[in-house]
Amino acid sequence: MVRGWGWLAPGKGRLLFLVAGLFGTVKALFILDNVARRILRRIILFRDNTCLGAIYSWQTWTVVVMMLLAGVVIRTFVQPGPFIGTVYCAVGWSLCLSSRLGWQQWYRQVHT
Repeated sequence: MVRGWGWLAPGKGRLLFLVAGLFGTVKALFILDNVARRILRRIILFRDNTCLGAIYSWQTWTVVVMMLLAGVVIRTFVQPGPFIGTVYCAVGWSLCLSSRLGWQQWYRQVHT
C-alpha cells in the first residue's frame, strides 16, 4: 500500500486511494473473507509439528504464485503510476481487512 500510495498523483490523484479502498473492501468481504475462513478452519485442525507450508492447500499456493507472477508482469509492462498505485492500494487494503479474521481467531484462542 505504501508503494501504491507513492504512485498515486498528489492532490486530486489521491482520491484514487478512496476508489482503491472501495474496491479493496468489496474484494475482502466477498472473496478474501471466505478464503481466510477456510484457511483458519484448516489451521485449527492441524496438530503440532505440521509443516508451515501446509497452512495453505496446493490450490491456494497456486493462486499465490499466480498473484506474484501477475505483479511481476504488471510492473514489467505497465509504467508505475496512478493505475498501478490504485491496484496496489486495493490489493493491500483487501489483504489487511481480511486479516482481521485471523487476528479475531487468535484473540479467541488466547482469551478462552
